[in-house]
Amino acid sequence: MLDRKVTIITGASTGLGWAIAERYSAEGAHVVIADVKNYEESARRISSGGLNAIGIHTDVSSADSVSALVEEVVREYGRIDVLVNNAAVSGDLSLMPFEEITVSEWRRLMDVNLLGPFLCARAVSPHMRRQKWGRIINICSGTAFKGTPYMLHYVSSKGGLITMTRALAKEFGDDNVLVNAIAPGYTLTESNLANASFAAKHREAAVESRCLKRDAYPEDIVGAAVFFAGDDSSFITGQILAVDGGSVYH
Repeated sequence: MLDRKVTIITGASTGLGWAIAERYSAEGAHVVIADVKNYEESARRISSGGLNAIGIHTDVSSADSVSALVEEVVREYGRIDVLVNNAAVSGDLSLMPFEEITVSEWRRLMDVNLLGPFLCARAVSPHMRRQKWGRIINICSGTAFKGTPYMLHYVSSKGGLITMTRALAKEFGDDNVLVNAIAPGYTLTESNLANASFAAKHREAAVESRCLKRDAYPEDIVGAAVFFAGDDSSFITGQILAVDGGSVYH
């Protein structure tokens, strides 16, 4: 389905990003794992199975780092077809009243969660516009629909990414570059499971809020990421798909 599509996935060394990278590779894509850590090891894990992946150090909050990523991918493959904006500060979050969030923590989270997708979309734009084909997939969060308390910086960043998705879809429409978003519910990634206090607060409540009363795993989300990256979604743009077992109706 994604045969030879050149795909950049940010934050893909673990968790949901890793699951998407694995699935894209299995679908025939050339996968670029863009992360600040374990990117080469993760690419080797995929490539050892006979699939195609490379890892590139990328700090999505740095314009220079993002530009270097895109330049290297174009040198390697000659094009960029799909960008998945998955990198985010999330797994190490502490729940706290908004009055206790420091300015430095707010900025750190916004730099990765909101500035990062902007920088990545801006960097791939000329390449996708030139070829008159592209897919940008933003990983948002169901928290933006629910107004989840005690994580205002995270919820605000994901709400901003939802509105960014819609505005970018308008700007890219004439060039057949589609921009959509996936909004997972609370998902049992490695980082979420490692954050014991956060998991204790949200895991049971998340399951209870769903029509499908079970935990969510990264593998539950990847089908939507494949759909938005391929030709079956060629008349869909500016949309946010909640993949959360029926917790949010959107």
